Amino acid sequence: MDKTPDQKRAVQYLYPPIDPFDRRMLAVGQGHNIYVEQCGNPNGIPVVVLHGGPGGGCSPSMRRYFDPAKYRVILFDQRGCGRSTPFASVTDNTTWHLVEDIELIRETLGIAQWVVFGGSWGATLSLIYAQTHPAAVRNLVLRGVFLMTQSELDWFYGGGAGKFWPEVWEKFTALIPEDEQGDYIEAYHRRLFCDDRMVQTRYARAWSGWENALASVQSTGQMIDGPGEYARAFARLENHYFINNGFLEYDGQILAQMDRIAHIPGVIVQGRYDMICPPESAYSIAKAWPKSELRMVRNAGHALSEPGISAELVRAMDQIASL
Repeated sequence: MDKTPDQKRAVQYLYPPIDPFDRRMLAVGQGHNIYVEQCGNPNGIPVVVLHGGPGGGCSPSMRRYFDPAKYRVILFDQRGCGRSTPFASVTDNTTWHLVEDIELIRETLGIAQWVVFGGSWGATLSLIYAQTHPAAVRNLVLRGVFLMTQSELDWFYGGGAGKFWPEVWEKFTALIPEDEQGDYIEAYHRRLFCDDRMVQTRYARAWSGWENALASVQSTGQMIDGPGEYARAFARLENHYFINNGFLEYDGQILAQMDRIAHIPGVIVQGRYDMICPPESAYSIAKAWPKSELRMVRNAGHALSEPGISAELVRAMDQIASL
């Protein structure tokens, strides 16, 4: 199938690579140091990219959505993952620490306002950051919206998604004894945070594999084993946040506080067949957000790399740059 102009543009932005003009480790407090990089045009429109997970880390492919002649792109690894240190640490690692880390990056780089771009958990964090520091946000661009609610966790870790992928769900649940199967987040937590590093890694791979297997609409359901240390950081951080309900004050907090960002323009790109973060969350915030535009992508799932998702994200960023 021929690529659309926006899909071609996404590839064009990735090749040749955008060379970073600045890389640094930024001390953010409590013994944490986070990796920060800048690329694109130093005088361009600032945009900060919030990766998923929690625990996913940023990657060079995340630069591909921004015209390097027009954007000053800031990427960073959140606490405990990627190149940030201490690796896989959940100590002093909460949503509110991350919000203040983002604000420290903005202040350190001397940026008055920026575009905030995030997907999945990155969309969660984008919304919470914007609700906390609305004056710092020029635009929001979100993908695969996750609102950190109990119903979303129940869907993915309570058997909802498993009804569509029973063979993959069985692999995820089979590692847990029957008497613990009432709460898989808690059951995995016991093993991800036990004293045995090999047990941690085994369960981390299963936790990460369940999610990765459902990311793409083209998935065959195969649970591929990735590097053990990456899986360990990803699973420990994600589980830490989920067992603590994202460190929010109450269930449904993000949706209840959408009035705080009613004035901020936003674009929401959502895969119609997203198994990890179903479209209901994206639809609910679009209804509560008068300056948002919901772009539902047909034949797309959750993955950032899906052609339809990439095309819409590139189109959104080109439109913002043209204003």
